[in-house]
Amino acid sequence: MRVGAILKACRTRAGFSQEELADKLYISQSDVSKYENDTMEPHISTLQAWTNNTQTQEVMVAFLCGVDGLSVMQSVLDFAVGTVGTILLGGIL
Repeated sequence: MRVGAILKACRTRAGFSQEELADKLYISQSDVSKYENDTMEPHISTLQAWTNNTQTQEVMVAFLCGVDGLSVMQSVLDFAVGTVGTILLGGIL
């Protein structure tokens, strides 16, 4: 399982540098880099702490369930477009 890109996206979405997240996880910045570059595989407890600290639990759940990033983004876009359309049409009627 290649999870490094997902971990990096979660970290950057939360606005943390590698050093900041490493401090929160009680690991080294080097380990954060290794996880993000898929040169080291994190334990499940590290994944849980990572997503808890970055407030991205839904991203990891989707990934672990086999939903790729493009599918997630497409679903979000479809929902947003549908909601905006409903609001606009509801306001006209």
